[in-house]
Amino acid sequence: MRPMSFGQGGPQWGSGGSGSQQPQWGSQTPDWAALAEASESRNRRRRWLMVGGGALATVAIGAAVAVAVVSTDGNGQAANRPASDLPATSDIPPDTTGPEPSFAETSAPPPLDPKDFISNVKKDTAPLSPDTLFPGSRLTMGESRYEKGKTASTKDCASAAQGTLGTVLTKNDCTRLMRVTYSLDGVAVTVGVAVFDTEAQATKTKKDADDKSVVQALSGDGVPAFCSSAVCRSTTNSYGRYAYFTVAGFTNGKDVTQKDTKVFATGDDLGEFTFRQIRRRGEAQASAAANE
Repeated sequence: MRPMSFGQGGPQWGSGGSGSQQPQWGSQTPDWAALAEASESRNRRRRWLMVGGGALATVAIGAAVAVAVVSTDGNGQAANRPASDLPATSDIPPDTTGPEPSFAETSAPPPLDPKDFISNVKKDTAPLSPDTLFPGSRLTMGESRYEKGKTASTKDCASAAQGTLGTVLTKNDCTRLMRVTYSLDGVAVTVGVAVFDTEAQATKTKKDADDKSVVQALSGDGVPAFCSSAVCRSTTNSYGRYAYFTVAGFTNGKDVTQKDTKVFATGDDLGEFTFRQIRRRGEAQASAAANE
């Protein structure tokens, strides 16, 4: 008998003793060899189909990987492609994010002008006295150190003036005249600061003053009388609503000449310091107003 190959559940063959029975197949006996070859052929074809399908799947996966590699660079970004491969403008979806927010243009307010605060009595409201304009007991300008002498203040401006200055101050409505004296090595200088309501009045005072318009020298507090009869050097200027004057000379009564550069330097130092103090007054008030 030929052996049966492949499959399960086929007839079981016993050793033939008592109780064994041959199966019945109808009128013909099967060709077992032909059946075995047909089964083997079917199995062989199924294995090839399975192998072939795996190969096709591998080829498909490889193609997908190749497309992915071509489509991206090493950083995962789209690789450069010719302009002809890019979508037309009409194919690009519209921006749906909406317009960007707009903000109203703003600008910082212009800085306050310090001179505005010292040009009109209505704005120039800070405390005012000889000691606020000329604080301390001495003054250093460069290498010169001046000792502060006596101070004075009066609303009768003409009473502290000499020559034609009293008339000029009265005509332009001077409201106050403050004075202070400094001295150094036998030279003394008195500074007079005339106060007006407006800048125009102070400017007019400077214009109207002449060579005989002189502030009266202030002695006392260690400074002897000076410039009462001797020739002295004087100056006139203005800034804001203030007109300021200097008169400088020797404390020993000597006349001042063009060669006495020390007297000129003393008068110039105190004139410059007075200008700075008036300007600082305006700066302080402008700063306070800006911080309100």
